[in-house]
Amino acid sequence: MERTRAIIADDESLIRMDLREMLTNLGYLVVGEVGDGRSAVNLARELRPDIVIMDIKMPDMDGIEAAKVLTEERVAPVLLLSAYSQQDLVQRAQKAGVAGYLVKPFRESDLTPAIEVALARFSEFRAMEREVDTLQEALETRKAVDRAKGILMDTQGLNETEAFRKIQKMSMNNRKSMRTVADAIILAHQISEQ
Repeated sequence: MERTRAIIADDESLIRMDLREMLTNLGYLVVGEVGDGRSAVNLARELRPDIVIMDIKMPDMDGIEAAKVLTEERVAPVLLLSAYSQQDLVQRAQKAGVAGYLVKPFRESDLTPAIEVALARFSEFRAMEREVDTLQEALETRKAVDRAKGILMDTQGLNETEAFRKIQKMSMNNRKSMRTVADAIILAHQISEQ
């Protein structure tokens, strides 16, 4: 089984060292360590780890800001580690799309569940995102096909079923998607209207 690759970001080198040791003991592979949020973002963009584990309070860019960037860019899930459990920080972390939040001090045994849940949440998020993209594409295809059917009905006197079958046949004969054929019909119609 391939080991989960992690980046650690904490401004205190002793904490990074302890965390590296814990993660290694648990079977994770630490592929990078940094001391500030901006470096964490840059290293994660470069190495594409499975997870980024970072402190909130860091110089240059705090962990929540860094998590927001990594989440928006879909680089990796972020597990925040913090000695602070104030509600405002938790809310900021939620808004930033953080996949997990662990309050210090924590035990080595607390890490695996937190990491695995963060990985699962990120995976679910990505799957939902792909599903939304697929549904969006299907909707756009349907709109284009409906528009192309309307054009064929108006310009060639076909009924709706005949227009649909014509698009379908052109799609199969040319080995093009129905969306591509519909877009071509719409474009040809727009050009002829000019």
